[in-house]
Amino acid sequence: MALQKTVITPQGFTATNAYHRVEAIRIMGKIAMQFNVYSHIDGQTVPFFAEYLFDCAYDVDGANPLAQAYEHLKTLPEFAGATDC
Repeated sequence: MALQKTVITPQGFTATNAYHRVEAIRIMGKIAMQFNVYSHIDGQTVPFFAEYLFDCAYDVDGANPLAQAYEHLKTLPEFAGATDC
């Protein structure tokens, strides 16, 4: 699972249909989680052109943590309009 969205990097590079992948999920207690997002030009795992760190609420009775992470990303302005891939 990943998200696909065209982005412009802080360096001004346009990555058309970039592949954004959640990795390294850390559950903190029973109410929060933290995870990394790596952005790639395509579906390759390396190299990535950007790495981000996010925090969000974690619902122990909800969907699996990976699904919760992707759902959280879709609520953020920088991932608005991203599609599942």
